[in-house]
Amino acid sequence: MLLHKGIRVTGRVQGVYYRASARAEAERLGLCGFVRNEPDGSVYAEAEGDSEPLDRFIAWCRRGPEYALVAGVEAVTGDWKGYRGFKVK
Repeated sequence: MLLHKGIRVTGRVQGVYYRASARAEAERLGLCGFVRNEPDGSVYAEAEGDSEPLDRFIAWCRRGPEYALVAGVEAVTGDWKGYRGFKVK
């Protein structure tokens, strides 16, 4: 089943290669969407794809890259947008 998830990650997640690492993980899992830094210090991503790879991506978001210190992850199901590729914004 194809799903769309909006994902907000809080903690020490900016300045630690979180976005680039998230893009690499999403591409490895075959997901489409984007990831960006937010003014409040969080990272926000939208990802689309099959439910199993999305679940694995969200699990990765809870760990993040080596220097991240993730405090929380909120994932909300949304409307399909038909993204192509996965971009860092």
